Amino acid sequence: MPTLRQLEYLVTVSELASFTRAAAELHVSQPTLSSQIAVLEREVGGALLDRQPRTVRLTPAGRALLPHARAALTEARRTLEAARQAVGLEAGELEVASVYSASLGLLPIPLRRWRQAHPGVRLRLHEYRHGDEMAAAMRGGEADVAIGPTPSDWSGDVADLGDEEMVIVVAGDDPLAGWAGPLDLAVLADRAWVHFAPGHGLAEVLDRACSRAGFSPEVALRVEQTASAPLLAAAGLGPTLVPASIIPETFDGSIFATSPPTRRPLAVYHRPHGDPLTVAFSRSIASEVVLMPAHVAARLQRSPEAPRPPGGG
Repeated sequence: MPTLRQLEYLVTVSELASFTRAAAELHVSQPTLSSQIAVLEREVGGALLDRQPRTVRLTPAGRALLPHARAALTEARRTLEAARQAVGLEAGELEVASVYSASLGLLPIPLRRWRQAHPGVRLRLHEYRHGDEMAAAMRGGEADVAIGPTPSDWSGDVADLGDEEMVIVVAGDDPLAGWAGPLDLAVLADRAWVHFAPGHGLAEVLDRACSRAGFSPEVALRVEQTASAPLLAAAGLGPTLVPASIIPETFDGSIFATSPPTRRPLAVYHRPHGDPLTVAFSRSIASEVVLMPAHVAARLQRSPEAPRPPGGG
């Protein structure tokens, strides 16, 4: 496969019609230049330059290769410039991985603020049902940075976001609607629940919480989309357990904290020695994310969450 350097040598010799002048222009010795052109010709399988006593001309094969060589060099320059802009946080593209609940509840405002500050950076969001699926995708190089449950064996950089709290949701006219304070899940042991599809990360969270309360939840129906669970619970199809962050600001259902609290640790993470764009994005998310929205805190009769310090510390 020809190298960019060899293609640059060919283009320069063809433009200057001289090995001597081309070597001076490229700051290489003439033997080195001639040797690399010879390597390129062997790769192609024929002569690219017609070496005459006082000039050098392209052969038909050389004329056929020249526009492609110029295009390759132009593209390489554009690629380098894009990389330089990304280092300066002016441009580039970030592949962002997230579990469903995080993209629904935690990321909209931080992503909007990032876009406002860095309009030249394109974002692509990959969503996953389970934190383990997301971590596996990260190990496979499918994304640059991930936001979700803290991975257990990640060798790269991890920034703790804190503990995401789960809340119980029931209909607004449920007999428990007037209850004040946290609710023991055991009170709902005889109910049929709005559950999550097998393999969904929140299915495990709900099952573990119910198990700690001493029962296995009966299933009224299972949902794949995280956003559906609180809406269906509010419609009276059964209680559910969801992250506080996904509760809409205008919501008709009743919500309760659990007793004891049900939480899971969250993090933003990326591979070791991340590039400046990835690191800057991770720090921005860590400093902007809010795990307990103010409108949910108000309904739980709590103080709003304090702003996170810059850098997610």
